[in-house]
Amino acid sequence: MTQHVDTVVVGGGAMGSSTAWNLARRGRPVVLLERFAPGHKNGASHGATRNFSTGYVDEVHNSMIHESRRLWNELEDATGETLLDVIGTVNHGGIDVTRNDWLREHGVPVEMLAAEEAHERWPGIRFATAVQYMPEGARVRADAAVAALQQQTAALGGVVKHNTEVLKITVLSDDAVEIVTGDETYIAKTVVVTVGAWTTKLLGATMALPQLVVTQEQPAHFQQRDIATPWPSFNHAPIAGDSDYDYWYSPIYGMLTPGEGIKAGWHGVGPVTDPDLRSFVPESVQLAALQRYARDWLPGTDPDDFIAISCTYTTSPNSVFVLDRVGPIVVGAGFSGHGFKFTPSVGRILADLVDGTSPSAPVFSLAR
Repeated sequence: MTQHVDTVVVGGGAMGSSTAWNLARRGRPVVLLERFAPGHKNGASHGATRNFSTGYVDEVHNSMIHESRRLWNELEDATGETLLDVIGTVNHGGIDVTRNDWLREHGVPVEMLAAEEAHERWPGIRFATAVQYMPEGARVRADAAVAALQQQTAALGGVVKHNTEVLKITVLSDDAVEIVTGDETYIAKTVVVTVGAWTTKLLGATMALPQLVVTQEQPAHFQQRDIATPWPSFNHAPIAGDSDYDYWYSPIYGMLTPGEGIKAGWHGVGPVTDPDLRSFVPESVQLAALQRYARDWLPGTDPDDFIAISCTYTTSPNSVFVLDRVGPIVVGAGFSGHGFKFTPSVGRILADLVDGTSPSAPVFSLAR
């Protein structure tokens, strides 16, 4: 059976769901196709929480942070759900504080705290350096956010279909593209592809993509010793030459996930994987190092009482997103482990590319 539709969005994770929502709220007919069931754990969007860090020191990402906060709040108003918890973000270790003035000038409040003062506020974390505190940093409720985006898409007239794998995309002309699933074929004016780790598999034969490296990342939730202890979101960077960091694989990120514990993880250093052949089993040496991190730096957790997590990163060569259009295909990819906070803004940008109303920033171009 063949259906003729305006726009198909392939991939119902955070970015695809946001794109569908942004299109639906403009009155654009949209069909969102997701390969897996609601709440699945096969990609990069699942899980209860993500950091909403505000410390991006360039015009493009800074403007996207401000836009995303506004759009998250609009989605909250539409659904009546809390999706963004403002709990503050602390950055410590080998951090760059030279651009604090730039951040303040661009609407991002920043405070510097002595290590002792920071530990008094957040006794669950050990601090050995001055701490950069961003009071407007937050935590996004990830699973709830994806569900809310899909709910609002449907409420605005969009079609949301799960358990629908797209097998092939074929360009027919500048304003027609064929999308083949296991059950139906769609002929659309535009298709948006936001399939994360499957981007190269689905589009690699159709368009020139940058190298997108898929890794299986493996953070963990460590149980709190005292659930009354306050926790901010946190980012912890190693200091070159300091023996305290000799065993580190990368900077660390983390936050409290209510009901699950303190999430902590290495950033972008998991084993390269095929998304269809993942083990979902954490690499034992990296996991042991993560436990050591909790033992050394998170005294408010029990390093031996944890639940490992498995997710994917799809990382571009410079860790900057791909948001671009070629003919009738719009692609959003390469979110490189730091994209979730930008979900509403990314959806707006991809919807603009569908509409042809505004080009993406050159930094996100396929040809950059």
